[in-house]
Amino acid sequence: MQKVRMGMMGGGPDAFIGAVHRMAANLDGKIELVCGAFSSRPDASQQMAQQLGLNRSYDSYQQMLEQEASLPADQRMEFVSIVTPNYLHFEMSKAALEAGFHVLCDKPATLTLDEASQLAAIQKRSGRLYALTHTYTGYPMVVAARELVARGELGRIRKVVVEYHQGWLADSGAESGKQAAWRLDPARAGISCCMADIGVHAANLAEFICNDAIDQLSADLSASHGRLLDDDGVVMLRFASGARGMLSASQIAVGEENNLRIRVYGEKASLDWSQEEPNSLKLMHADKPFEVLRSATPAAAELGGITRTPPGHPEGYLEAFANLYRQFAEQVDRQRQQQTTDSNPLPGIDAAVRGMAFIETVVAASASTQKWHKVPAQPVKES
Repeated sequence: MQKVRMGMMGGGPDAFIGAVHRMAANLDGKIELVCGAFSSRPDASQQMAQQLGLNRSYDSYQQMLEQEASLPADQRMEFVSIVTPNYLHFEMSKAALEAGFHVLCDKPATLTLDEASQLAAIQKRSGRLYALTHTYTGYPMVVAARELVARGELGRIRKVVVEYHQGWLADSGAESGKQAAWRLDPARAGISCCMADIGVHAANLAEFICNDAIDQLSADLSASHGRLLDDDGVVMLRFASGARGMLSASQIAVGEENNLRIRVYGEKASLDWSQEEPNSLKLMHADKPFEVLRSATPAAAELGGITRTPPGHPEGYLEAFANLYRQFAEQVDRQRQQQTTDSNPLPGIDAAVRGMAFIETVVAASASTQKWHKVPAQPVKES
């Protein structure tokens, strides 16, 4: 297919996640980065563009949208990748959709649930595509786990345990770093740090694999070192199906790196997957030895695995990210050819709204003496 043209908002010098997005977008050769407003500082944006060998660098995202829209259709960017701090996600996504561009945005989609609902209405009116980079849904064995649950291999799901533990904010001076500073600032991160940064990934992973919605929750959040936002928390879960669960997220777990793990317990079998050992999916039975399904094997392929390499060649974070970019590029290509967009499970605007509903409900529940809190099925605002 002809390459899909991408612009980027954010991701300037010293921005960790911008480089990850660019590598992922480039991995399959289906996307070409053509322009960017990489920083709020024009000189930094220009510097980034020069490093990337780009001719089109913009001083602001507003300038980028206006000037790109004025270019011939076969030259302008077709979608924008948004990799900025949280507080800019809504205004950038809104402006891009209204200017006629597709949007791929880092999570969380917005600062508030109300903004997410507004964005859903805007996206619906625009007819443009929107996706959210919930990276872990791109791992081959996560897709295989989802398929096992869908086929009924586990039977009725009884319990879900998901944990996401990091230790990078354990020290009191950690907030002085660039990546920590904005995440711990309510003006830029919103009402939550830990739950909005990694807890929402864990919640999305549980809902994605089980194809089930978190319906109610009870939460306990905490903040270390006098911080204004949470850096640790535990959430008890009730799913729409009746399954129960527990979610633990921490950024002060000393010694942990990026330990995301999920266990799903059914009536007939259970599964266990860890992001730090992503090529293996453990399937446990009550009446026979447990199995370890491995990525890129015939068994994984039969479960819809989206592997890139032969068995025994580890695939990780960048490849999972790239799977989302590839799926999004293929959706953009089908739309420009006026073909029906397929129904792959790429996280979209519904995941954006659900993520913000989860974050707001967790924060409210933690501050409340009430035990259980309903996660709202937020209607789209017809504004």
